[in-house]
This record gives sequence, structure tokens and C-alpha cells, in this order.
Amino acid sequence: MPTRRNLLRAASLAAVPALAGCDGNDAYARLANETWRLPAAPPEAMQLRRELVRCATLAPSSHNTQCWRFRLGERGIDILPDLARRCPAVDPDDHHLHVSLGCAAENLVQAALHHGWHAQATAAAGGGVAITLEATTARSTPLYGAVAQRQSTRGEYDGRPLSTPELGLLEQAGSGQGVRVLMITGRAAMEQLLALVVAGNTAQMRDAAFVAELKDWIRFSPGEAARSGDGLYTACTGNPTVPRWLGSPLFDLFFTADGENDKYSRQIRSSAGLAVFVSDGDDPAHWIETGRCVERFALQATALDIRTAYLNQPVEVAALRPQLAALLGIGTRRPDLVVRFGRGPRLPVSLRRPLAAVIDTL
Repeated sequence: MPTRRNLLRAASLAAVPALAGCDGNDAYARLANETWRLPAAPPEAMQLRRELVRCATLAPSSHNTQCWRFRLGERGIDILPDLARRCPAVDPDDHHLHVSLGCAAENLVQAALHHGWHAQATAAAGGGVAITLEATTARSTPLYGAVAQRQSTRGEYDGRPLSTPELGLLEQAGSGQGVRVLMITGRAAMEQLLALVVAGNTAQMRDAAFVAELKDWIRFSPGEAARSGDGLYTACTGNPTVPRWLGSPLFDLFFTADGENDKYSRQIRSSAGLAVFVSDGDDPAHWIETGRCVERFALQATALDIRTAYLNQPVEVAALRPQLAALLGIGTRRPDLVVRFGRGPRLPVSLRRPLAAVIDTL
């Protein structure tokens, strides 16, 4: 006997094909093309810093909140935290926020070198990043070329292992000042980490504040994604695109711990490995450096046609961090981030807000 819940599910899914293409596909496609590109010709001197900021904004951020602001000065660019875009439920101490600033700083450093500037990034007293610019010989790297190709690919990968040279390049890219990356490629160890991901996801799914915060940042349709320029567009995770009036109740019905745990199990088991980033300190300066390292890791992976995605439940749920630290053998240090990697197809890209929304002074 079919239940009312199953009937509603069938009716809702039947409506998806008819609705998916009617809300802003053209606007989304246009903005995606404008966002994820590198300039065909060098920008004029007056436009260079705006271009560096644009590259910085292509970095990842928790829930794609884009929790940064940029201040242009005579000698450089400051990246400032935008506390109005913090996520207190999933990130109560602003750890991920400062990691996001570090990711943006690394993109800016790579873009500056391509355009003939050496960018020196240092953690600022207020929790941001101060970047000074000095003229140098222009040099393009595979990491710069990957800035407009990188994405957090939240689908399944092909399960094939990476070569030893590839793993070496990723490990080198992911290491920094007081930060190292631990590469986990053995299936037994990956299963142990999967157990912590499942435990963390289950705990978060039982937290009404976490679920509400996540839902606030979900963009259910291309039109909604285009209008906001931020958030988690459902197509980027391989989910249907529908208007919010339908997506919201569907989310409430089908976003369950069991369903999400099954998804994460498939994703981890299809990955070539897991990377865990660990820093020597537990403060904004180290979190920013961790962000720079994880972004270099992701850019290097992209240059090798390798996909990456975050699996941070074991570091977001504070009660699980000691278990993860014990698994990694890092003593009392705090594990910062967990990233899975492997080869697989690209998914639709997320969008970014216009520069006028993130630059304090023009």
C-alpha cells in the first residue's frame, strides 16, 4: 500500500522535468560564463587590482557564503572577513571563515604572479589578510591556469588510484608554513574516516540550527542562484533544480541522515583518497595558512584533471575531533579540513557576487 509520503514524493519528482528549465537558465548560464573565465588579454593598469580581486573571489567558501570583503590600497589589497556572512551553526568559532580568506588570498597570489606582481600575504591583526604587491617578472603557472577551472565536485568519482607522482605533487602543494597534509589512500583507513563522517553527519542532521542554516544557503533553481550570486546551487551537487516553493518542502521531506550517509559512503568509496590538513596552531593566522594550502592543493589537483570536494563533518563536530586526531596520530592538535579527491565528471559551477558587492573602495 503506497503511503501519503511516497505519493507526494512521486508527484513532486514527476513535476521536476517540467519545472527545471523554466526559472532563469539563460541568466545562470550567462553569469557562469562571465564568472569562470580568465582574461584573454592583460588588463589595463587601472583594472589590474579589480582583476586580482575577481580571481580571489573564485575561491571556495563554506556554503559558498563568499564571506570576504576587499579593500584596495596604494601598496596592496586587504582581504577582510565579512561577519555578516558567517555561519554560526556549522562554524561557531569562524574557523572556516578564516580558511576561506586564505583560499581567496592564494588565488590572488597566483593571479598576481601571472600579471607580473609578487604578492606577499600575511595574517592581519583583525583576522584578515594583508597583501602587499611588488613588481616582478611575470610568470604563469599551472595553478593560475586552474583558478577558473577549480570546483568543489560533489559527485561520485571513478575509484581509480592516482599515480605516485600525482600524489607527490598534491602533497607538496598542500604543505605550507606550519601546515601539512596527510594523504590517506588505504581502503581500511578510508573506511575508518568514513565512519567519522557518518557520525558527524548524523549529529549535524539532528541539529535543527545546522539544518536551518544550510537550507538558508541552498539555491534551488538557476534563477535563484543567478539572483543571489552565492549559496549552494542544487545542480552543483547533482540534485534537481526546482522553484523554491517546491524545493523547500522537498528538502524537508527528503534531506535525511540515512540518505546523506548513503551518499557520503558512495562518494568516499569512489574516491582515490582523502587528504586531511593539520596545522601547528589553532588560531586565525594558522587557519588562513591552512586555507592557502588547501587551495593550492585544489588548484594542483585541477591542473592534473583531478576533482576535489570537502567532507568536513569530523572537524565541524567538536566531539569527533579527538577521534580523528587519534586516527591520524597527531596528538592534541586540531585537524582543520578533510578533502576527498579522485577523477570524475565536472558538475555545473556555482556563481559569485559582482565586484561592487565585495570591494570597499574602488
